[in-house]
Amino acid sequence: MLKIENLHKSFGGVSAISDVSMHFQAGSLTAVIGPNGAGKTSLFNLISGAFSPDQGRILLDGQNIAGLPAPVIVRRGIGRAFQIASIFSSLTVREAILGAVNAHRRWYARLGRRFPLPEAQAQADEVMDLVGLTPTADTLSGSLSHGDQKVLDIALALALDPRVLLLDEPTAGMGPEERWQMMETVRQLWERKKMTLIFIEHDMDIVFKFAQTIRVLSYGSVLAEGTPEEVRRHPKVIEAYLGVKYDPEHA
Repeated sequence: MLKIENLHKSFGGVSAISDVSMHFQAGSLTAVIGPNGAGKTSLFNLISGAFSPDQGRILLDGQNIAGLPAPVIVRRGIGRAFQIASIFSSLTVREAILGAVNAHRRWYARLGRRFPLPEAQAQADEVMDLVGLTPTADTLSGSLSHGDQKVLDIALALALDPRVLLLDEPTAGMGPEERWQMMETVRQLWERKKMTLIFIEHDMDIVFKFAQTIRVLSYGSVLAEGTPEEVRRHPKVIEAYLGVKYDPEHA
């Protein structure tokens, strides 16, 4: 489905991503974790087309998308929601999602029209239902709670019909209860859409609860990968996160 091969990216001589290879199966739910500066967001920027790699390939269904413009990558099937929600504050939730639907389908003449096409309205209604935003459809996006703004950001990505959805810290800035509610929304979305979903997260309780598989980055390289239990017990992961030597007798 999505395969990354020997990816490299440097900025001003500093390596952000170094020889990273990963394979994400179709329909999988994967967490990407690592300390600050590990290269997690840089990896997402490369996959989504915000950056072009210095070396390596990013294969989507066997086709190399590395270095393609971001709009082209979106049309190939990669969607992304950001750590800081990127929404249209002056539009209602429905208007914002309709705008994303029309733009993705290249119905540019319909942007800003009072009466949307039935197909666009149906898709917007489906997206709002998927993420639980139907009750706030007529609320200004800028008036939503922080949590609902993050959900709207995901909804805008969903309006682009992605086969792969990248979520960059979907629970950032939320309280404990909100974080779990958000991840439950993400899990239900993944189950209903059967998409490949990859998320960056710092809360290890959430990671081990929701992820099927985990990839660990450290200093731009893959430190470990596996199931939550495999990663939890991995000596290098324990050392990198806890700053202590691994003692198998106390694992």
